[in-house]
Amino acid sequence: MTPADLSRTVLHAVRRAVDEDALRAPVPARVRVERTRPGGSGDYACAVALQLAGPAALPALEVARILRERVAAEPGVGRVEITGPGFLSFTLDAPAESDRAVLAAVREQGLAYGHGDALRDGIHQFHHAREVRAAVTAQAVRRLLVAQGARVRVSCAEPSDPDWARLGVTVDAHGTPPTPLTEIRPVPAGATAGELLERLGPDAARWGLLRAAGHDRAALGPELLVQGEANPLFRVRYAHARARALPRGAAALGFTAEAAPYGESPAANAATAAYDPAARPLLDLLADHPGVLLAGARHRAPDRVARQLEAVAHAFFDFHDSCPPLPAGDEKPSAAHRARLAIAEAAGTVLAGGLSLLGIRAPEHL
Repeated sequence: MTPADLSRTVLHAVRRAVDEDALRAPVPARVRVERTRPGGSGDYACAVALQLAGPAALPALEVARILRERVAAEPGVGRVEITGPGFLSFTLDAPAESDRAVLAAVREQGLAYGHGDALRDGIHQFHHAREVRAAVTAQAVRRLLVAQGARVRVSCAEPSDPDWARLGVTVDAHGTPPTPLTEIRPVPAGATAGELLERLGPDAARWGLLRAAGHDRAALGPELLVQGEANPLFRVRYAHARARALPRGAAALGFTAEAAPYGESPAANAATAAYDPAARPLLDLLADHPGVLLAGARHRAPDRVARQLEAVAHAFFDFHDSCPPLPAGDEKPSAAHRARLAIAEAAGTVLAGGLSLLGIRAPEHL
């Protein structure tokens, strides 16, 4: 069960409690679950009972008890506890089961992993000045919101710069439409689209414009073109290229990935269990990816997606170096190699999907 799955499970429990008249409160549009902080109980925690206590005219602990019995019955949830003034703490089923679910979701959904319909009722009108960073940011925010089911229209105060098209920017209207607007106003880039394209090219220019939070100045220097690990864009794209190369190497050796990170047999499970510590950070980031995309859309913050991709790339290389997905020398392909290859393939898919949402190419060869 992924964090997004757990959020939907809790929301479903709230809806059931309301439908069964066990709880008289409006059903929230969404329920937020977070990883338990150090020293806390369980894998995830949720404050929905405190949120509903007032509207339901019940103590938060009573609301938590009503929801606990409904969430605990759902598949994938191992244990539900009530902590503090009414927090719900969730312990999911064995990590292998959760990992299987994450990798299966990535494999099934491909580049659309993390997309959803959480914002399907949203209609947004964004407006920005005739400035390249504002234009690129508005386009990225549009992509993130559309990936979550929202409808988006973007307008510019003046006719757009012809060079914007080379950065993947389209504008629906010019002038100020007579509708409620949300301004997209990051710190200006201090250069035109043409200047950035000439110095950096479209991919590095987009990364530089989107990587910094909107209130920070964008770093748009030659370091974006450095072909080395000190350049986060290169590191992300190299991790993707390496992840894509691994299945080709495996095919040459006569094996493919397991559909799940653990084999079905006890022997295969035992063979792969020893690699859990190195795989854990990467698997956790893959599981968190849908939540990061949704948060990036809600907060109009494509920089969150860029930072997530950097974290995935870093964890991928740590995992790759500690647990090579391909056998070396006279070593024969094993269940462990197939499991690692499945994780590496999922990482490559997440990196490609995230770069696509930022409008940046993900080459398979670097």
